[in-house]
Amino acid sequence: MSEPGQAGTRFADYFVVCGLDVASGLEPDQLQGRNEEGDQTAHNLQLTPLERSYNSKVLAHYPDNVVWNPFDESAVGMLCLPKGLSFRTENERRETRFHSFIITREDGSRTYGTSFTFYEKVVDKQICEAMQTLFAMHQAELSNRQSRTVFPLMDRTPPEIGDENERYVPRTYDITSDTLYVTKSICLITPLPFIQACKKFLAQLYEAISSKSQPPLPVESYVYNVLYEVPLPPPGRSLQFNGAKGSITCHRPSASELPLFDFHIREMFMLLGVDSVLQLWTCALLEKHILLYSQDYHRLMLLAESLSVLLFPFTWQHVYVPILPASLLHFLDAPVPYIMGLHHSGRDDRSQLQLPHEASLCFVDIDNHTVELPEDLPQFPKKLDVLQEISEILVRSNVPLEPGMNPPSRSDSGCHLSDDGRTGSPAHTTTLSKRDILESSEAIAKITAIAQRMGVSHTISDIAKSLPEIAAFDKKPKVDHDLEDMKLNAALREIFLHRIASLLLGYESFVIQPNGDLESWFSNREQMTNFDKAAFLSDQPDIYLPFLSPFIETQMFATLVDNKIMANWEPIDDNLKIFDAKIENIKSSRNSHIRMSNPDRSIMVEIQERAITEKWNKVDHMAVHPHLLSMKIGQGRHDPGFFPELQADVMCYESGNNRYTRRNMRQQWRRKERMTQHSQHLAMSTDQREKYIQEARSKLLRQPKLSDMSPAVIAQTNWKFVEGLLKECKVKTKRMLVEKMGSEAVELGHGETSLRGMEENTLIASLCDLLERIWSHGLQTKQGKSALWSHLMAYQEMEETRDRSPESSALSPGTGPMMDRRRRSKSPDPISLLPAMKQTVVQDMRSIQSMKEIKTDVGFARTWVRLSIEKKMLSAHLKELLADQELLKSRYKRYAFLRSEEEREQFLYHLLSLNAVDYFCFTNCFTATVIPYRVVIVPSRKFNASTTTANPWMCLAGEMSDTGMIQLPKHALEMTFEHKNLGLLTTLRIGHDNSGLMPKWMVEYILVRNEVTGHTYKFQCGRWLGKGVDDGSLERLLVGELLRKPVDTEVVRTSWVHQLPSPIEELLKKCRTPPGSRSRSPVGIDLPKIRLALPQIQEMVGDAVNNIVKHFYKPEKERGSLTLLLCGENGLVESLEQVFLYGFKSSRLFRNKFFVWDFIGKVYTYFQSIDNDVEGSQDSVQVRQSRKSLCRLVEKINAHSTSMGKDEKFKLLVCLGARDHLLDQWIPLIVATPVTLSMYEETSFLRDQAMVQFLVSILQSLKEFNILLESSIMSGLDV
Repeated sequence: MSEPGQAGTRFADYFVVCGLDVASGLEPDQLQGRNEEGDQTAHNLQLTPLERSYNSKVLAHYPDNVVWNPFDESAVGMLCLPKGLSFRTENERRETRFHSFIITREDGSRTYGTSFTFYEKVVDKQICEAMQTLFAMHQAELSNRQSRTVFPLMDRTPPEIGDENERYVPRTYDITSDTLYVTKSICLITPLPFIQACKKFLAQLYEAISSKSQPPLPVESYVYNVLYEVPLPPPGRSLQFNGAKGSITCHRPSASELPLFDFHIREMFMLLGVDSVLQLWTCALLEKHILLYSQDYHRLMLLAESLSVLLFPFTWQHVYVPILPASLLHFLDAPVPYIMGLHHSGRDDRSQLQLPHEASLCFVDIDNHTVELPEDLPQFPKKLDVLQEISEILVRSNVPLEPGMNPPSRSDSGCHLSDDGRTGSPAHTTTLSKRDILESSEAIAKITAIAQRMGVSHTISDIAKSLPEIAAFDKKPKVDHDLEDMKLNAALREIFLHRIASLLLGYESFVIQPNGDLESWFSNREQMTNFDKAAFLSDQPDIYLPFLSPFIETQMFATLVDNKIMANWEPIDDNLKIFDAKIENIKSSRNSHIRMSNPDRSIMVEIQERAITEKWNKVDHMAVHPHLLSMKIGQGRHDPGFFPELQADVMCYESGNNRYTRRNMRQQWRRKERMTQHSQHLAMSTDQREKYIQEARSKLLRQPKLSDMSPAVIAQTNWKFVEGLLKECKVKTKRMLVEKMGSEAVELGHGETSLRGMEENTLIASLCDLLERIWSHGLQTKQGKSALWSHLMAYQEMEETRDRSPESSALSPGTGPMMDRRRRSKSPDPISLLPAMKQTVVQDMRSIQSMKEIKTDVGFARTWVRLSIEKKMLSAHLKELLADQELLKSRYKRYAFLRSEEEREQFLYHLLSLNAVDYFCFTNCFTATVIPYRVVIVPSRKFNASTTTANPWMCLAGEMSDTGMIQLPKHALEMTFEHKNLGLLTTLRIGHDNSGLMPKWMVEYILVRNEVTGHTYKFQCGRWLGKGVDDGSLERLLVGELLRKPVDTEVVRTSWVHQLPSPIEELLKKCRTPPGSRSRSPVGIDLPKIRLALPQIQEMVGDAVNNIVKHFYKPEKERGSLTLLLCGENGLVESLEQVFLYGFKSSRLFRNKFFVWDFIGKVYTYFQSIDNDVEGSQDSVQVRQSRKSLCRLVEKINAHSTSMGKDEKFKLLVCLGARDHLLDQWIPLIVATPVTLSMYEETSFLRDQAMVQFLVSILQSLKEFNILLESSIMSGLDV
């Protein structure tokens, strides 16, 4: 958390008094006890007048105004007493309270407030009479409504009073017998968060006015001193000034130290526990919605600020409201990340709290010590190590590791756990010793006074000394708990910073530095890529990726990268400088092979603690002491228990004639502080600076401005939400499309891929979060944790209950004349041979609902989005869903994004652009789900070979698994089966047992469709299955081709493609028919009709091997199927086949059809013969081993299966040779045989020495890779 720079040099800018304005009387707080529609709830009507809230006002503030920090009366008044005024009687507990708050200005800079609240006696008779009248009206109303009372009066628990298990006695007020008290707040507004110093000053001031004895100086003297005579300490210095009861010291860190933080992080761990704090910190790093929930304002501020400071070097870039006033409850509907603190009275039901963003919400119930995490939250890397490291530090400081436990007794503790385990924040909560109890007891004081009148002169101190326990306690050295908390803060902050630095080690190497100047970079930075995310992720361990992938997409990380780039032209940001120094320390320790063990870390902690102690005990500067002011006689009167009305003529200006005023100030504190909010842009021109300021304001448009919450401003804020959501949708879809186009362009040879599987999954998850935020905006009533799925369920229910006419009856798929007509068509479209799938919202919902592994509403919604993206139906489905205006109006308020027609249409068009590319985000994500597959076999219409009397079977394989052998129904050309998700389909092996009278069967191709995603694969065959025909094969391995539907390019272009640079638009055109969609010819062994030239074959072999090499250089999870590269179109098998076929003499020497396997057989025979001759024994050991390996595999393949044809055997031999890295050894041996000389022409590939040398060298590049063959290739062969 960076310190905001200030134009002034004062410690405090304002002193404020808030409370009851007697002139206005009792005004009920219209925002307390009302629902979102502004109506009073039945619960609030049951409250007695003492339990209700009333409007408070700023009674006075000094000075009237300062130039660098204009006074915001509405915001200060709202945050000093967020609940409004509270009343008590003399019989009720009236403890003091302290809390702090933040006011964020329009430019993003912050002002800090500290409020001390106490109860003051009401002396105005009109206020007392008004309260009496309200009680009379309340009693009359209860009498009239008694029969209809929803909440019995005697069963309620009052706010902040009594034990939860005690029966509540109604609070009453009688003007004749009761004394009335009302809350009042005194507050300091400071430029820096010196929380503890302000707390001590205000507490001492209250103690002075509460004391029966008059303080040495009037209250005006102390307030004047802190406003005008106490300066801000310079960075790296400490300052001591005086309050009403003693000295107060504050320390300001230097620019090379961690930023100022004055809360106690210890309290956060005591409230939530170590594990919950770490999970909450992870949510903040990933910019989730975080809602803090407590009865105590101090706790809300404590957790929000502690969480923010642990993010260092990052800063929270979104909505930040630690204390959310009642007037801003509509901000819970904000569709942007936020950290907000929501106060409750103790009577509120958590289940009734309407939270629209529960899918991505981290809900922190502070009082009950629980944290509800969003779904799919990744773990922080090495979480257990972090937990252990934090726990060791906490144990050393006697902090309990379990939430809600009381720590060992420590006097002057800042955090006290009550009996119910909750932490209170009274201003004076201490663990009292026996002596303290004696001195504070009124009964003991009276007894002592009586004893003294009777001649006994013993005082409480004398009695205390007689008690050995108290005497021993007095002799113990007093522990400075503020110092101990400062040490603990430093140790914990160091742990979190060290973990972030270790995680991002070397990040600067992936920052893409611009070539131009500051002006050009600043003007184009939205269109520029500043960080190489793909390369950074590829350099990280796999266990880091689930967290790092979404983290580098956050705004806080983008800001860090921007600051790194800005350092080229401007002085480096202080936070970034500290972070980079930390990274360098880690690097140097690793380079020196220094491993940080626990003893080493303990030594470092001790060194750090000694430095903190030395700094703590050293005071660099002493401020001017409070002194008498030039006041009139009678001013500054002391009335115990009442805060005096300060003299405005003294407080509102600095007295230049006073000899104490700012003495030596200019000599001691002449330091110009730089405005940190815009420090990186000071060198810009006026126009550039104005542009940056406007941009900063647009980023903070979602930050609530407390001073103006009129309906017009609220409407304008909601409109900005809508605009922000639309812009975010455009940015996300554009990036998804451009990144995906980049990966597809690689397959076409247009550059290198930039989209990894993990990054693609992160982008889609981010889109799912965006859709949830859009569907949560302006929601009338929350139902379930997912607003999108709730809407879908409502739509499904309406669709299923509507009275529809029954659809026209159709014959079952695969039978009847309709199927026959499709098959008799002259040139049928392959996809048209399959029955049409229903492409509706409800149909896809049913598919999702049948998945047993999905358990939650959020899971159902994200699965549905992934399926819709993969089917290229997301835009169409959402358009269908939003077309139901009646349902839309019943669920959403008028200002909701989904009811903004123009923005909604643009939103759908942006989503439509995703149809230009292929995503498999459903298929690759849900690996365990059961998928129905439909198979259609298309036989040849020639040679009367459309049917077979044999028993056919098939084995379907994908990237994830295979089905094993599946028997196909006889004489049936269509079937459906279910199987665990196979992934993207790769191969299909089909065959039969050659039984019956007419077993021969010629299959043109086979279609397989995934009945969930609609993906249809074509497995081209065009070959015979049967003995005595073709190559005599009874089974064939077919390679799959995904059939793609044409894209409506005009619609895509109207979305945003026309805004892209022309090269990207051209790339989109080239990527509309991605590689693999071209028809693959079967792996034919016949001589090709179009002979390839020698250079073409050489290029084909080179491409096939290079594709395999690239395959292994991809991350393992992104490699896809190796079978396609081996056996598919232009694969290794096909390219080597072309090598063997080029220059073959078959047309002149052989009458019958000759296959390459016949040539391999002749080579095998020759090798067998020479191994038994003297000639063969003279060869080297390596040559003999290579010959034997070839012969052994040929024997194994021939003996394995009689159903496998010659082409299949050659294919298997090539794959086994590649697996065993033997191909480069076989080729020279085969070339050197007499068989090659007799069967190939001189111009053939195998007789060209240069070509053979090229072939051997390129095949050797496969030796470094471990090639694993799928079971579909091996066909059961164990070798």
